[in-house]
Amino acid sequence: MSLSKKILLGMGLGIIVGLILNLALPSMYDTIQSYILYPLGKIFVNLIKMLVVPIVVVSLILGTSGISDPKKLGRIGAKTISFFLITTAIAIILAIGMSYLFQPGSGDFQLDGANYEATEAPPVIDTLVNIIPTNPVNAMAQESMLQIIVFSIFIGYGLSRLGEKVSGIYRLIEQANDVLMYLVNVIMKFAPYGAFALIATAIGGQGFDAIMAMGKYMFVVLFVLLLQLVLVYGSALSFLGKMNPIKFFKGFSPAMIVAFSTSSSNATLPISMKAAQNNLNVSKSVSGFVQPLGATINMDGTAIMQGVATVFIAQVYGSNLSLSQLLTILLTATLASIGTAGVPGVGLIMLSMVLTSVGLPVEAIALVLGVDRLLDMCRTSVNITGDAVCAVIVDRSEGKQEDSASEEKSA
Repeated sequence: MSLSKKILLGMGLGIIVGLILNLALPSMYDTIQSYILYPLGKIFVNLIKMLVVPIVVVSLILGTSGISDPKKLGRIGAKTISFFLITTAIAIILAIGMSYLFQPGSGDFQLDGANYEATEAPPVIDTLVNIIPTNPVNAMAQESMLQIIVFSIFIGYGLSRLGEKVSGIYRLIEQANDVLMYLVNVIMKFAPYGAFALIATAIGGQGFDAIMAMGKYMFVVLFVLLLQLVLVYGSALSFLGKMNPIKFFKGFSPAMIVAFSTSSSNATLPISMKAAQNNLNVSKSVSGFVQPLGATINMDGTAIMQGVATVFIAQVYGSNLSLSQLLTILLTATLASIGTAGVPGVGLIMLSMVLTSVGLPVEAIALVLGVDRLLDMCRTSVNITGDAVCAVIVDRSEGKQEDSASEEKSA
């Protein structure tokens, strides 16, 4: 049985166990979760997280040094950021449109006692200024991903310019990458058990009544996530990447499954890069540059939640959003995906920023918290898929430009 099938089997068993604990044995949930499910899930997530910072550093150094031409590096960076911003904007537009179509906030929702303590996000300008680390080692210890990315790009650029003088260091980093990828393969053997525990905890910990009450909201979010996967990413792959979407999803499915289990783009990064390079034939240099950057700043799935949740809360409170407010949601959520990069609890922080921008009560976030864990699993899968789609498109476009350059030289 393949690893993907084993992980799916683990997830299926996790759903069954979670439902049994939630519906039939709620009194036993805390005991089983504390002594069996939590340790299994936590160990799996920690094993993957253990490799995240080393892999980001090594792969970004290799990716940047492999793009020796500064113009090419700037071109790839521009393509990547443009793709992320455009797909995020499309995601929010789809979310707002479907929310008005299905009206998830129409109904009798209990607002008494709804309470949520908003965490203030740092100003965007502070985020931009602080991406330059004063202490790279401290940035790695604190997992400050934007600072790690910038430092790694600088090192990679230095290696590319020095060439043969630092060939020994380059070779050492290549060997470090081989070791890390081997460890990813080892850790993935534990994935079915980790997926089982994480899914069982997520399902068992959610009140069934809360899930049913929020069913319409969940349906809209899941439907828009599906539209983003099939319509937006599928079209981008077909027209820009010249790749069959079915081939892409088949090759990238192991990473999507792990993302669903862990609910963390950063934790899934080692597996998503491995899938892109081995199954989708994305070059190591492009994958090593685009995917770590995307795991930090590209949040299409999270943006969809922002759009649906904002309209949902407005409908619950009977507030009619104007066109200018809808445009504010689009702009705020798109920019917030980069401005709050690397901030813990980024999804809810982004939502509080969006609600504040259109004058809706931040404490209303409490309405969607009950089912957020389940939806977080789905939107993380969409987030990392967008990163891989971008890597495929950028890699194919750079390949065409190199072919064109070669033809011009030979002519």
